Amino acid sequence: MKMSDMIADFIAEMLSEGGGIAELQRRQIADRFSCVPSQVNYVIDTRFTPENGYWVESRRGGGGFIRIVRVMDDKQRALVDAARGLGGRLSQNNAAKLVRAFVSAELLTAREGSLLLSACSDGALAEIPAEYRDTIRASIMRCGILGIAT
Repeated sequence: MKMSDMIADFIAEMLSEGGGIAELQRRQIADRFSCVPSQVNYVIDTRFTPENGYWVESRRGGGGFIRIVRVMDDKQRALVDAARGLGGRLSQNNAAKLVRAFVSAELLTAREGSLLLSACSDGALAEIPAEYRDTIRASIMRCGILGIAT
């Protein structure tokens, strides 16, 4: 396992034990993992970002600390990851499969799924030329999922 993975796992464990909030000092973590404080900064800067559902407050200096707050739960993060993973095109059939999977996994309610499918349907996109519908459908689905998640 890479050093950065071990540090990230340690911080994630601190977040879990702290109910979504972790306060830490760079130097203490660096000493624990026998690395330089900039390695800890790298992990925080790349893994604990707002896009990944975290808010980070940092105070430097002798009594400095880093406070990390989880602002998205696992359900929200899963939806954000799914939205990011959507390609540039999405057929109506694949949109329906995706929504069914989200509802089945309880990431979306049945009502949210129905609304997304309605917004992405060929009927809603009837005035859009057929060759552009899958691209627009993917965009609507992405924005809808992100809107639900955040």
